[in-house]
Amino acid sequence: MNFPQELKYTKDHEWVKVEGNEAYIGITDFAQRELGDIVYIDINTLGEEVAKEKEFGTVEAVKTVSDLFMPITSTVLEVNNELNDNPELVNTDPYGKGWMVKVAVSDAAEIDGLLSAEDYKALVGA
Repeated sequence: MNFPQELKYTKDHEWVKVEGNEAYIGITDFAQRELGDIVYIDINTLGEEVAKEKEFGTVEAVKTVSDLFMPITSTVLEVNNELNDNPELVNTDPYGKGWMVKVAVSDAAEIDGLLSAEDYKALVGA
């Protein structure tokens, strides 16, 4: 499994790539493996501020639907529309082309509360 060191992680298996006052968010390699083949992603929070740990969308795999939780309070600036036609990108490239949303960070202090790669590896027993 892949755990990029430059990312931050959540207990709910989302990752965060911070770039100044903005961030990209997706689900981890561990999460996509647990879900299996992803067939649909529904994110209807574009333009909305979503509080930390509140749902910002869902991801549907062949056998289950899972909620996506916002790691940090932020406003959804962009949804990765490439996932509409290619949801399998989350399975094949979860930290690259499989990102789900780009956000404007509302409270940068919340980033400090996220897990490091090492902490996340310990959480999932890797």
